[in-house]
Amino acid sequence: QVQVVESGGGLVQAGGSLTLACAVSGPINAYNTMSWYRQAPGKQREFVAESPFGGRPKYVDSVIGRFTISRGSVRTSKLYINSLKPEDTGVYYCKLLHDGQNYWGQGTQVTVSE
Repeated sequence: QVQVVESGGGLVQAGGSLTLACAVSGPINAYNTMSWYRQAPGKQREFVAESPFGGRPKYVDSVIGRFTISRGSVRTSKLYINSLKPEDTGVYYCKLLHDGQNYWGQGTQVTVSE
């Protein structure tokens, strides 16, 4: 079956950088979109960025200029995060949209200290 796994979270000081990675296993094809979401403590999960394979990425306004999503392959995505702020703290989730179905990873914690 399709599985999504994130990695790369951690504790970072404000102003620092972090790279999150997402890898997909299982039967998929190139017609997919990988996205990143985050959930801050006590808040709802929110969209951060998405990248259709071979297509143009999209971002939520609040991260434009600081976050960059990339697709290394059909099965991988990275989220480059610069100039981290304490409000970026949360669990970051990778989502694969493939063949009309959403597949979520377990999330990776990002904590930004003042």
